[in-house]
Amino acid sequence: MRFWPPPSLLETNRATFDFELAPNGRQSLFVSVLCEDRNKPQCDSFGHAFRARRRAIRGAATGIATIESSNELFNEVCRRSTADLYMLMTQTRHGIYPYAGIPWYSTAFGRDGIITAMLLLWLDPSVAKGVLKFLAAMQATAFDPLSDAQPGKILHETRNGEMARLGEVPFGLYYGTVDATPLYIMLAGMYFGRPGDIKTIAAIWQNIKAALQWIDTFGDADGDGFVEYARQTETGLVNQGWKDSYDSIFHADGALARGPIALCEVQGYVFAAKAHAAKLAHHMGEYELETKLRGEAQALQKNFAAAFWCEDIGTFALALDGDKNPCRVRTSNAGHALFTGIAAPGLAARVAETLLGPDSFSGWGTVASGEARFNPISYHNGSIWPHDNAMIALGYARYGLASHAARVFSAMFEAAAYQELRRLPELYCGFIRKRHRGPTAYPVACAPQAWASAAPFAFLEACLGMQLRQEANAVSFRDPVMPAFLDHVTINHLSLGNSRIDLKLQRHGSDVTLNLLRRRGDAKVMLVK
Repeated sequence: MRFWPPPSLLETNRATFDFELAPNGRQSLFVSVLCEDRNKPQCDSFGHAFRARRRAIRGAATGIATIESSNELFNEVCRRSTADLYMLMTQTRHGIYPYAGIPWYSTAFGRDGIITAMLLLWLDPSVAKGVLKFLAAMQATAFDPLSDAQPGKILHETRNGEMARLGEVPFGLYYGTVDATPLYIMLAGMYFGRPGDIKTIAAIWQNIKAALQWIDTFGDADGDGFVEYARQTETGLVNQGWKDSYDSIFHADGALARGPIALCEVQGYVFAAKAHAAKLAHHMGEYELETKLRGEAQALQKNFAAAFWCEDIGTFALALDGDKNPCRVRTSNAGHALFTGIAAPGLAARVAETLLGPDSFSGWGTVASGEARFNPISYHNGSIWPHDNAMIALGYARYGLASHAARVFSAMFEAAAYQELRRLPELYCGFIRKRHRGPTAYPVACAPQAWASAAPFAFLEACLGMQLRQEANAVSFRDPVMPAFLDHVTINHLSLGNSRIDLKLQRHGSDVTLNLLRRRGDAKVMLVK
């Protein structure tokens, strides 16, 4: 360890410094920690290292769309989210990848990286490209029960710590997730629709087909048309969806569901994966595969409604257990059926009303407070996750429910206003909102967390009804709604193909107008009512 300035007293386990400070005075203390090995240790100055890192972050964020609004607090939230996201971006040999969060998840997670890229797609499609290429390189090609690996499966997480290297935990390269594989295909389709990058799609096309093969074989081992999970060894994760706590999948009476388990949201991901893959197959000239995938998506949509809809609770079941009995529990998971489009319009409207009802909306976000295992300080059974709410808001927008999205956006913005540095954390507690009090912090939540940092941009996308379509060479805003805390929003450097666009959306009561400030290129910009 090296100190500057030198300590007044240096002992075996303590360094003491004496500083005399005038009122409002400042003094800097720099500590360098070097871990010596066979190589000669090198220690850069703090100032030089700090400037180099800032340049690297600015370089990664160069060219992304930027946001300015009438609300300075919202501007702070967006700036903080942008800074956190590009601090978490790690350069791999396959492109940039958003590490999941600090301090617990500072590594590559498949699900987290994919969802972060989805929420950022309109702002910066290069993140999706890096995620797709990295996960293609990490895709499982063989069976390994200890790591829950099967051919075609997408990575859950990778770690390089001592316990992982010695095999004490299975997370060196771990594939125990049921949703990363269909989400990967979804992201590939969404990414292609954004920049029209057929070269990248062609490079990972065999990976996409291997992922589709996994869905139809290992993912649906019993052949019932639904994708289920069950860990292969006792060391793997018990639950393998995004809510992966041991007690997060349960029945109405609180009894834990026994596997193999078919999660509600995973069927939506598979539906969207096959719909997107059908479009990609068309562009790859595989027309028989396109027809097959479209038929499978349609069949899944029909069977999903029959198996998962629970009329008595006005929403989709959380899951089907190993006996195909529905877990009749109201959770935010059902909102992902709107995000993916698997829900029929009438059922989607019912789900939206349930999720915004008094038992499912705390005032700070979506929970399910009337259920047997509800606990507002539980990691998954009562807490509020910004990324989860952002995906639900995008689902509302898909079904023309922008005012619902605006309500969730407002709650999340007001929660961010209470956070240190205006930073949305990984999650916070699900206590009912009280006047003049912010949400209760979850004590060990990651902050920053990549998909939480990406959430504000997805909320804005949902409320504005924003669609960027490369094939149509058009940016459109369909029935936009602005929450009350925003009077206007300016988006600069929005990219579509070779076009760069600056535009402003202004709220007039319940109406929103669009002004094109500058356009380089020939992309069309439309307000659709």
